[in-house]
Amino acid sequence: MADGKIVEQVVSYLVTSLVDNPDEVEVEVVDQGNDSVVAEVRTAKPDMGRVIGRKGRVANAIRAVTAVAGEEEGLSTDVEFLD
Repeated sequence: MADGKIVEQVVSYLVTSLVDNPDEVEVEVVDQGNDSVVAEVRTAKPDMGRVIGRKGRVANAIRAVTAVAGEEEGLSTDVEFLD
């Protein structure tokens, strides 16, 4: 069974590339059962706006790329941005 490692690596790479404080980025992949995972992303407070983007465009782009990464592992994915 897939464990979401590719998803975690992709999300980590994308988010750390966008922020000013890459050392404060945390990505945790949580198994939701039924071949589904959620990547929970935490960043420094000032960086969250940059990761979400205007009207959520950057966040939606991250979700789209993550969905493709999830398909590599046979998983359906979601990304949540947490405070």
